[in-house]
Amino acid sequence: MYAPIQTTAQGGDRVELLLKVESLTKVFGRGCEQCLSLTGKDGNRCPICGSIVACADVSFELHRGEWLGILGESGSGKSTLLRLLNLELEPTKGRMLVNLEPYTGLDLLSISPYSRRLIRQELFGIVYQNPIHGLRMEVSAGGNVAERLILMGERRVEKIRERVLALFRRLELPEDRMDELPSSFSGGMQQRLQIAKAIVNNPPILLLDEFTTGLDPSVQAGVLELLKEIMFELGISAIVVSHDIGVINFMTHRVLVMNRGRVVEHGLTDQILEDPQDPYTQTLVHSKL
Repeated sequence: MYAPIQTTAQGGDRVELLLKVESLTKVFGRGCEQCLSLTGKDGNRCPICGSIVACADVSFELHRGEWLGILGESGSGKSTLLRLLNLELEPTKGRMLVNLEPYTGLDLLSISPYSRRLIRQELFGIVYQNPIHGLRMEVSAGGNVAERLILMGERRVEKIRERVLALFRRLELPEDRMDELPSSFSGGMQQRLQIAKAIVNNPPILLLDEFTTGLDPSVQAGVLELLKEIMFELGISAIVVSHDIGVINFMTHRVLVMNRGRVVEHGLTDQILEDPQDPYTQTLVHSKL
């Protein structure tokens, strides 16, 4: 049995904690004892060993139904953080504690890589900036969505087809193109297909990595609005990585602001964007206004 995670109380209400991240750190390179102390706002390359501190001591909590933003410019460490959360990268240190049966109290970073891959499929769905990372371009659109269900153990063909069809309809994807390859789809449709694949097994947590970057503004708005509706309907929690303040403002309740691998400010999204306290956040917000 794993150690229990305490549920947070806010305003007298009990808020169900899903994920607790503690001191998550990733250093690229051989690393040394002084990497963290000698890097920070002035640079994330260690002057002693030359290693890059991509994420340093990142801690936060994610609650049921909450949408958390990670905001920062290119190179701030936000995408590395998301890859760590998706269990794609081996961290230098840190813990990721889950509060979902049957894994309550389990540190996802303490188990074998094989076990992580299995649990990742169950707990997380992810939508990448580049669809080529989230879709198999040599497999049909419907097959891309179906294979995640198959990986989760579903073998009933009718059940799989029923679920895939339902998602195509909900995400406004043409049913008559289910047998076509994703490469024949537009950018907006590829992102909708990624979303369908990510949520087909109803994971409790959705990870979104700059998923609207490169889309036309009108297409972006449609994808954002539709995804927000679906996440609300399903009660999905989300971690939204973006450099786009508009996306963060529209999609998230709370936000972490990252610079050079470190969280420099965090809080309610509207408060951070209206009255940023950290100089980096102030510059970031004001430059986008």
